[in-house]
Amino acid sequence: MTATVAQDVLIAVENVHKRFPLPDGKGEFTVLSGVSLTVKSGEVVALLGRSGSGKSTLLRIMAGLIPPSQGQVFSNGKPLRGANNDVAMVFQSFALLPWLTVQENVELGLEAQGVKRDERRQRALKAIDIVGLDGFESAYPKELSGGMKQRVGFARAFVLEPQVLFMDEPFSALDVLTSENLRGEIDDLWNAKTFPSKSILIVTHNIEEAVFLADRVVILGSNPGRIRGEVVVDLPRPHDRASPRFASLVDYIYTVMTNPEIEVTGEIVAKTTPTLATVSPYAKALPHVRVGGISGLLELIVDQPQGTDDIPRLAERLQLAVDDLLPILDAAVLLGFAEVSQGDVRLTEIGQDFATTTILRSKDLFRQQVLTHVPVLNSIVQTLREKSGSSMRAEFFLDLWDDHFPHEEAERQFATAVDWGRYAELFEYDAGEERLYLPEPNRDLESSISSSTPTG
Repeated sequence: MTATVAQDVLIAVENVHKRFPLPDGKGEFTVLSGVSLTVKSGEVVALLGRSGSGKSTLLRIMAGLIPPSQGQVFSNGKPLRGANNDVAMVFQSFALLPWLTVQENVELGLEAQGVKRDERRQRALKAIDIVGLDGFESAYPKELSGGMKQRVGFARAFVLEPQVLFMDEPFSALDVLTSENLRGEIDDLWNAKTFPSKSILIVTHNIEEAVFLADRVVILGSNPGRIRGEVVVDLPRPHDRASPRFASLVDYIYTVMTNPEIEVTGEIVAKTTPTLATVSPYAKALPHVRVGGISGLLELIVDQPQGTDDIPRLAERLQLAVDDLLPILDAAVLLGFAEVSQGDVRLTEIGQDFATTTILRSKDLFRQQVLTHVPVLNSIVQTLREKSGSSMRAEFFLDLWDDHFPHEEAERQFATAVDWGRYAELFEYDAGEERLYLPEPNRDLESSISSSTPTG
C-alpha cells in the first residue's frame, strides 16, 4: 500500500481472490474473485450477501485467520502477515469456555497477550460493565441466557480495545426480541461515541439490520463472491426505521439482491448487457427451494391487492430471513410466476393462475414453465430420452454439476432438480438404485419439449 493512502483507512483489501481445491483433484472452486474494499476510521460497514457470496470467508481473510489465494490485505498501511492484531471478532456462536466464569472468559484474550492480572481484572470489569453484565462476573455460562452469553462475547472483544470490531452475524443465533435489544444497545454505544473500537465491520444477511447499523452497505454477489457495489446510508444517526428514506433504502437493497443481473449504483437500478456466451445448463445454480415453498408463497401473495406485496413487509410477516425468502422469490421469478421491482413482488398472470388453480392444472403449468425457463431440466429429460431404456445413473448428472460446484453443492443442485422434475412429472428417481428414468406413460416428451423454447 502506498504512503499516499488516507490515514483514516484502517483496513484495505486489494484484489483478493480465494480458491479452494475441489475433491479428487478436479480443479478449484472460487469463493472470492477480485474483491477490493476499505474500512475507515469512524464508520460502520456492513457486508451483505446471500449464501455463497463468501462474506464470512472475506471476514476471516481480513482477520488474518486464513490467507488469500491472490491479492493482499493491509492493516494500518502494513501488509497483513498472519493474525490481524488490530481486530477482534464476535462470532455467531457464543464460543464460551463452560468451566470459566464470565470474568475469566472475558480475560482470556488479555491473558494470551501477557497482560498482568490486575490490569486484566480492571479492563475486564470495565468491558462487563459496558455490556450490562454487572453482577454476573462470577457466573458460569450454563447460568446465562443466550443473550447474556452473546454479551460476554462482546465484552471479550471489547476488552481487547481493537481498532476494528468484526461481527459475523452476531445476532442470528438469538430470538427476535433478544437480538433486537442487543442490536439497539450496540447502536446506542456507537452513536454515543463510547464504543471501544474505531470502526465496525459486520457480516449479515439481514437487510434491515444492515441499514439500521451501517453507514455503508457493501453488497456481494455469489458464485463467486464479488463486490457488486455499495449503498451509502445517508440518514442521521440514530437511523430512524420509520423514516421514508430508511424504507426506500431497504426496498432498493431488496431489489438489487433479488435481481443479480442488475448493477448496484446506490441510486438507480440499471440493467446490465446480457452475455451471449454459451453456458452449460449445469453451470447456472438452481435456487434450493421445494415446489411446496414456491406454491405457498404465491398463495400468500395472490391474496394481496393486485397480486402484489412489499418484500420487506412480506419477510417481516413470515418471520423469514433473507437467505430463506430470496431463494423462493428467485424460483418464482425464474419460472415466470412473479416479477420483482423496487422492493415489490408481483405475480404474473400465469403465477396467479398457478396459485389459484387445481392441483392437476398446477402440475401442467409447472411443467410448462420448467421446460420453458429451466434449461438444466430440459437437458436431463433429453439425456434420458436418448438413452436406451430411458434411464441413467444419478452419478452421471452429479459429475456434470461437479464440474461447476463443490460436491456438496452439486448434490444440493441434483436434489432440487429431482424435486422439480418429479413434481412436473418429467422423470422419476429411484433412490435405492440411484437412477433417474422416464416413467412409461411419459417416455415420449418430444412434443412437449420441442414446443417450449428454453431461455436463460
